[in-house]
Amino acid sequence: SFSNLSANCWSCLHPVNMFNSYNVKFHHSKALTSPYPGSHIERSHVPEDKVGWLTEWKDYNPVEYTAESVLAGPSWADPQINDGFSPKFNERDGEVERKSLNGLYVVENGRPRNPAGRTGLTGRGLLGRWGPNHAADPVVTRWKRDGSGNKVAHPGTGKNILQFVAIKRRDCGEWAIPGGMVDPGEKISATLKREFEEEALNSLQKSPEEKAKLEKQLQKLFSQEHFVVYRGYVDDPRNTDNAWMETEAVNYHDETGETMDNLPLEAGDDAGVVKWVDISEKLELYASHSYFIKLVTEKRGAHWSEDPGSECHE
Repeated sequence: SFSNLSANCWSCLHPVNMFNSYNVKFHHSKALTSPYPGSHIERSHVPEDKVGWLTEWKDYNPVEYTAESVLAGPSWADPQINDGFSPKFNERDGEVERKSLNGLYVVENGRPRNPAGRTGLTGRGLLGRWGPNHAADPVVTRWKRDGSGNKVAHPGTGKNILQFVAIKRRDCGEWAIPGGMVDPGEKISATLKREFEEEALNSLQKSPEEKAKLEKQLQKLFSQEHFVVYRGYVDDPRNTDNAWMETEAVNYHDETGETMDNLPLEAGDDAGVVKWVDISEKLELYASHSYFIKLVTEKRGAHWSEDPGSECHE
């Protein structure tokens, strides 16, 4: 089954702390890096054997940090908990979804606790919400084709090469899936489509007529059958002990290439550059995005690696 396939693949690559909704084992690595993004703040060092909360560590003394941009109280951020603000954790809190995709999380001294373990930093860092911060990542793919329109196979593996729409993030310069945060009250399906339009098609700068035309073209792609690649916790450099990223990554595949060929890719919003990128294990992507892309190649039977040992087999 798909879930076992993923778990087997993942467990041979990464130490284990926790499972996501597909029984995929994962752990912190990016969520332990210093300095914290956009700051000079150094996390307290967390040894690998002390990441899990079940390991007792009386001397654990994390650094407290919440960015000024969050404390300024923008619409996407919660107030500080000690300011008389008491959110309803592990449930839907008004329009804000505070349930985790990984099930119930612990709330300690009024603060939610990162389900994947210690990060060396308390507070929210750059994240707006206490607890889970929900994102959506649309993985839009097509087959690489030559000038005659034929699929291009990798000379080493003989498998067809898949391409996906990638953006280069302005904040860190890394290539990524063009995703973003779920707005309060918004359905995931709407977020996936909106983020792709904003990041990869620059819809925010388009006229109403141009936007309507894009909407019509995209509707075909986003209303067809799609594949949920991943739902759950993300090992993200912005995560803290009290706030963390979770995502739903969904693959929308344009089998014939006809839908996407007519869409003008144009970087917008948080993206510096946008383009079709050939998929292989050589890709170095933001956060857990390489892992999501790898799962898509498995699902589509596409090329990933010239090393047979890194391919997964059922």
